Amino acid sequence: MTPEHAIRVEHREDRAVVCLVGEIDASLRESASASMGMALMSGLPLLVDATEATFVDSSGVAFVLQLHLAASEAQIPLTLRDPNRVLRDVLDMVGLGAAIPDEA
Repeated sequence: MTPEHAIRVEHREDRAVVCLVGEIDASLRESASASMGMALMSGLPLLVDATEATFVDSSGVAFVLQLHLAASEAQIPLTLRDPNRVLRDVLDMVGLGAAIPDEA
């Protein structure tokens, strides 16, 4: 059974994929912290995959921005896959759209 909302890390090919599923909000704080640690410790390029996200509140945006900052400090590339623009529109709205590039 897939949870209604979750943040999880999957290793695919040569990268770590941080999957955002359902509503990404403050209730996921603990899994966000664990996921961030697992993703960064992999040392692999990171992809934030928001394909299955239905809503992202300020806590979710903060998580993605913290992940971006930590990845930048560790010189780990981070990209975004967001075909439904659930996260991208919020990043653009707050002026941070250019901070995280879309997946090529």
